[in-house]
Amino acid sequence: MSSLSANDEIDEAKEREHFKAVVTAFKYYKLCGIERIHKSENIISKLPQSHQRRLEKYRAYLSKFRKCLDVNNNIVHLIIKDVDTMFENVDHSNTDISGTNGTESFGCNYNNCEITSHKQHKMQHDVEKVQSVLKNIVRDWSEMGAAERKQCYGPILNELDVRYPLEEFSDRSRIKVLVPGAGLGRLAWEVANRGYTCQGNEFSLFMLFASNFVINRCSDVNMHTVYPWLHQYVNNLTCDHQLRAAMFPDVKPSMDRPKYNFSMTAGDFLKVYKEANEWNCVASCFFIDCAPNVIEFIERIYTILMPGGYWINLGPLLYHYSDMPTENSIEPPYDILLDIIRDVGFEILQERTGVKTKYAQNPNSMMQHEYDSVFFVCRKPFGV
Repeated sequence: MSSLSANDEIDEAKEREHFKAVVTAFKYYKLCGIERIHKSENIISKLPQSHQRRLEKYRAYLSKFRKCLDVNNNIVHLIIKDVDTMFENVDHSNTDISGTNGTESFGCNYNNCEITSHKQHKMQHDVEKVQSVLKNIVRDWSEMGAAERKQCYGPILNELDVRYPLEEFSDRSRIKVLVPGAGLGRLAWEVANRGYTCQGNEFSLFMLFASNFVINRCSDVNMHTVYPWLHQYVNNLTCDHQLRAAMFPDVKPSMDRPKYNFSMTAGDFLKVYKEANEWNCVASCFFIDCAPNVIEFIERIYTILMPGGYWINLGPLLYHYSDMPTENSIEPPYDILLDIIRDVGFEILQERTGVKTKYAQNPNSMMQHEYDSVFFVCRKPFGV
């Protein structure tokens, strides 16, 4: 067996460190939640007695927040249980992720443990990603998220059925569909559930941990409860809205999924998918603006599609790396993006703007974020 090069060893060390940091963020989820509740309680305790009296009802709700936080924390620790063995080609067994809930899991007492100042900002940022994971569970795998899924996944699934009608493609398992940026995997699962051979690809370990939990270990409908809006302290009409629960999953992912034509892969899309003419269709949802250079994504999608293959896309152009000082990001507007798509070689079969979509939106919040997304269908020409 050949030894690893110095660069390979550095990359592997970085991967292990990142893996450990993500696991740690899940473990610190409850601590950060408790600290936020403590902050509100401490502020109230220093107010004049007349103000404290007027906030008695709100203070009582803060006690309820703690109970909801415990419920969420149980889910968080179920997500990271056994993640050291979830990847076939990576061994993280030396990473300490013992424990399933409570302070014992990482040797910390919630009442007196403090995050050191130089790590606090990074830890808070990572814990916010854990909070986002809980919202995405609701978006992808609960009845509460059905409306968003209809907005975002519906047009893609309908277009697939138009391009591959059952009367012509009775054996859809021969149609290979790739879903890059698959998140928690519901779109890819739905594609496979319609008979296609589908693979979802995701880069974020936060998302991969959660998708592994839901898809592989949730065997019954509504077997778990989560409080997705617990950490939204602003724009609430009532405290009950902040404490609104959601049950998941709304299907039986680990029992009902097609076992032979559905898979998920981990890694950078550009590094994982290089084989030319491999896929019949690429279905991307809220994905193409996740690249520093969107042209690289367009070119790679063109490369990996078979001649005559389709690219179906829906989403905004948020350009996630825009304004990051350490990234070289380009942000072409939609009209120029269409020119680039044509120049790469695609035939644009249809496109429309103003498609109303939301992303992990609290339906009861006073502030509603809604995208006017773009939707387009492209084809790689035959004979190329």
